[in-house]
Amino acid sequence: MGEVKAVTDSEFEGAINESEWVLVDFWAEWCGPCKAIAPILNDLASERDILVAKVDTDANTMHAARLGVRGIPALFLFRNGTMVDNKSGMMSKAALTTWVDNHMTADDF
Repeated sequence: MGEVKAVTDSEFEGAINESEWVLVDFWAEWCGPCKAIAPILNDLASERDILVAKVDTDANTMHAARLGVRGIPALFLFRNGTMVDNKSGMMSKAALTTWVDNHMTADDF
């Protein structure tokens, strides 16, 4: 179905346009909640037709700053390159999949 891949600042614009649905995960190695949500994001990518683009904010700061990321993990959902919604902080698999599914099944696009 989907995939998970690391994305740098220089690859960001291409990545958000790579698939119809892209979930960008701004994270850092030292971030406990980021490590906790990683397996949930892997599950989401294996169960949905979505690209999970992981941006390490320690090495790639440009887009995190441009999007106003203040805390991580920060999740930004894009459809065809346009940001649809964003959330920050740890969330359960149920909460994450409900959030994503509500957008992916919405008729307002």
